Amino acid sequence: MIYRIFVVIFFAVTISAQTDNSNKFEILPDGLHFLPLKAHFQEARIGVLYYPDNGNLKVDVGNNIDLVYFSLFGERHRFTLGIEFMAYAWSSSFQGNRLQIDAVDGFFGGNLSYSYNYDNSRFISRFRFIHNSAHLVDGRYDKDRDEWIEGYEPIPYTRDFAELTIGHQFYPSFGSVRFYGAVSYSTLVRPSELQRAGAFTGLEVSFKDIVGKIFKKDSNIFFAMQFSAFGNPNHTMDLHLMSGIKIGEWDSKGAVFYLSYYKGHHVFSEFYTRFQEKFGIGFLVDFI
Repeated sequence: MIYRIFVVIFFAVTISAQTDNSNKFEILPDGLHFLPLKAHFQEARIGVLYYPDNGNLKVDVGNNIDLVYFSLFGERHRFTLGIEFMAYAWSSSFQGNRLQIDAVDGFFGGNLSYSYNYDNSRFISRFRFIHNSAHLVDGRYDKDRDEWIEGYEPIPYTRDFAELTIGHQFYPSFGSVRFYGAVSYSTLVRPSELQRAGAFTGLEVSFKDIVGKIFKKDSNIFFAMQFSAFGNPNHTMDLHLMSGIKIGEWDSKGAVFYLSYYKGHHVFSEFYTRFQEKFGIGFLVDFI
């Protein structure tokens, strides 16, 4: 149902823009309208997060692309329709020349983003609809004993959810500040004990003049945090803190090196009943 709505919106906007010359309309616009939330795990990104306490890795692979840009009410109002496909995997060890992958969470869906630009700030929003499924894979299986490690067998885990995020980003003299809040609701959940409603809120602050240029590129020291309550199955508060440096302009593509602290429900959905407290060292690429 959600994907049908997305298709209807896409064609309605296309027809409207083509019949009114005052509307600005563009297929495959440059850049990315709504930038991924740094401290939100369920965002399309490319990167690796290393956990020093046990040598495990969280490996992210994904992309988020704006398909259509349009402006119906003047240049200050911006709309985009996009798609996003992503997955993150848990690697418990490195054996020979391969990563041993224990679990994978996969996501795919679409989004509609809107922003209003003020003179030195902007209102931002994103409505997205995502299918999320989780899986245990071969790294979690003990072939010699012919059993799943720790006796934890795969479960059918699915969330089809809609998510609305609103926030504000402004640009003080030192850099950038973005704060946001979001609510989500799942139209389908498995197992049934998962709560359908969830919410999160967060903050990102970057400082552009502390380090200066690196390899002739601008650099930004940043801090990001997010509190989440997704009901897995209880609405216990999860916390994720990040701090690091980005090589490249803050709202453009670049390389990010960071430290991460997380406390809350297990990041991988196959283990949603478990809790974890983890410190990590990470690297990701903003491919805006």
